[in-house]
Amino acid sequence: MTQTSQRPLRVLAAMSGGVDSAVAAARAAEAGHDVTGVHLALSANPQSFRTGARGCCTIEDSRDARRAADVIGIPFYVWDLAERFREDVVDDFVAEYEAGRTPNPCLRCNEKIKFAALLDKALALGFDAVCTGHYATVVLKEDGTREMHRASDMAKDQSYVLGVLDEKQLAHAMFPLGDTLTTKDEIRAEAERRGLAVAKKPDSHDICFIADGDTQGFLAGRLGGPAQGDILDEEGAKVGTHEGAFGFTIGQRKGLRIGHPAPDGKPRYVLDISPVNNTVTVGPAEALDVTALTAIRPRWCGTAPTGPGTYTAQLRAHGGETEVTAELVDGTLSVTFAEPVRGVAPGQAVVLYDATRVVGSATIATTVRRETAAAAG
Repeated sequence: MTQTSQRPLRVLAAMSGGVDSAVAAARAAEAGHDVTGVHLALSANPQSFRTGARGCCTIEDSRDARRAADVIGIPFYVWDLAERFREDVVDDFVAEYEAGRTPNPCLRCNEKIKFAALLDKALALGFDAVCTGHYATVVLKEDGTREMHRASDMAKDQSYVLGVLDEKQLAHAMFPLGDTLTTKDEIRAEAERRGLAVAKKPDSHDICFIADGDTQGFLAGRLGGPAQGDILDEEGAKVGTHEGAFGFTIGQRKGLRIGHPAPDGKPRYVLDISPVNNTVTVGPAEALDVTALTAIRPRWCGTAPTGPGTYTAQLRAHGGETEVTAELVDGTLSVTFAEPVRGVAPGQAVVLYDATRVVGSATIATTVRRETAAAAG
């Protein structure tokens, strides 16, 4: 039983100005819920948040959201959460990169903004649920508890970026698109049938607060500009220079600008980032193989699991699943992979699944490379 099949609720629909959130709000209203639309103003300078199809949260987007609310026939408001967004998402993003980690700002936004700041305000105003255009499914069980599952259409599933939601937040979350077995073109066709002008609006891409997609330039402007450092190989020999370790991520191949090829002629990848001495270490792809990791700040979509268990894990928003064993020990999640995986970086989220059910997520703190494990053995 999905949450949308319950009694009519007072629903606050978060409307980004895009097609998914507009159709979600329309479906919630059509299901008989008392829906109010709200657009979140997340930038102190909103006209800077979009270039072409990139970004979101612009004045243009708020107007698109308002027009959609008018067509649906629901009240509409704009709420200013720019300061909270800057503190909890943008500043966190910069601090994580400065520390040599690779954060996911979408998870942080869902955790801190849409299902914390927004939800808290909604509940204080008497709303029962927050509705978004995410593709995931909330299932209400017979005992009254709720579970989050993957979307019916795996190609559009967004449960990874919602894995930070806890049981209380799930109790007030509504995802009307989650059980839709349709293509994005069909969602756009539905929007058009409903008379929503956003039907043909391009999807937003990349990080919403980096309008031009230049993450390194964005970070350089906030971390003191270029800071030249060394690019080292696995033996510690200098093979190139860079203009800021914060501009790299584990597993990166392009943009290394190394002046000469590796002895074996194969591509080199970023293996480690050291903000302390501003160095980047590169090496062969096989050196990226990770056999285990530890993760901190676990958040559970329900009761925390006890003892070791077998799950599947997802490590990136658009990545595949891999089989793991995991156990919570003294508040830290210990994860071991059945087969080595590549490109795992501290700061990323690991989300655990039991079949389609989202068990929970945690932030990767350390990784164990296959060579390290072999040496330790």
